[in-house]
Amino acid sequence: MAQPPIQFDRTSGVLQGANAWERVAALALVAGSKVSSLFSHRGYNSCANLLRKTLPERDIAVRLNPDATFAFPYGDGYWSKLLNRSFKYEDELELLFRDSADVDYTLLDCGANYGYWSVLVSSKPFGSRKAIAIEPSSKNFARLSNNAKINGSRFEVMQSAIGATRGTARLSGTKHEAFSIAGGADAGGEVVPVVTLDNLLDDGKISPDGKYLIKLDVEGVEIEAIKGGTRVLQGDAVILCEEHGNDRNHTVSRYILEQTPLDLIVHDPASDRFETLTELSILDRIKVASHVGYNVFGTSSAFWKDRFRRLNATASQRVH
Repeated sequence: MAQPPIQFDRTSGVLQGANAWERVAALALVAGSKVSSLFSHRGYNSCANLLRKTLPERDIAVRLNPDATFAFPYGDGYWSKLLNRSFKYEDELELLFRDSADVDYTLLDCGANYGYWSVLVSSKPFGSRKAIAIEPSSKNFARLSNNAKINGSRFEVMQSAIGATRGTARLSGTKHEAFSIAGGADAGGEVVPVVTLDNLLDDGKISPDGKYLIKLDVEGVEIEAIKGGTRVLQGDAVILCEEHGNDRNHTVSRYILEQTPLDLIVHDPASDRFETLTELSILDRIKVASHVGYNVFGTSSAFWKDRFRRLNATASQRVH
């Protein structure tokens, strides 16, 4: 019988239900995150995953806020940074989601992994917003479904990849945070269904007059996903897209800027402002680490452009 999960509260720092070795491991995971944060957490994932092999197979349930619990395997290299209470995960996204707590929008969490953002956005501090978490990997989907369940099944889950056309694809990869359908038919892995963003309209999952924040963390098929969302992106929608740090051509941002009617917006950590770009050189400065992703935003919505302007107006008041 599986052991109940270890409990960790990010607000108080209290760790419950861990044995002596698991407590030592927690200290090591936190120390590793703090040290490696000085160089963008390079090497942290692999070190944490090595440590994980010495631990019993067990989950940890992290209380992100009083209304949000996020569970994952204890020692997981990608998510264990959350044990470091000073670590902020994709804080430019959290800025936008927190500011949008009063907006009646739906999060389309594409490439949801274990559902971190769906858990948070559907929690009370973020406005208890609707979320549809879309994840192709059957292993990840089981974790995602569990996180929906332990949060009262308050967000919807769908097992699918997002692409340019409806169909099927092969999903491959060795890291749960980096499964991709970009490898094509010869890549091995599992066969998964593919839907487009516009299919969500066709299938009645979303309505044309809704407001949407669309997180596209789809590991190399961002452009195909944008191509499949022409109608959705004509409405009150923002895409939140990952630009890979090692892509010095800024392929996704270049596509948004040059091939779509969307404004390209990026959060500049130097000024803490969301800048609308007319050319891409600023990304050379922002993308300092080759092994991590950076989020860029695309929208043609007057409503959301105004929200970004409002966020900039309060930049001086924010404390990180």
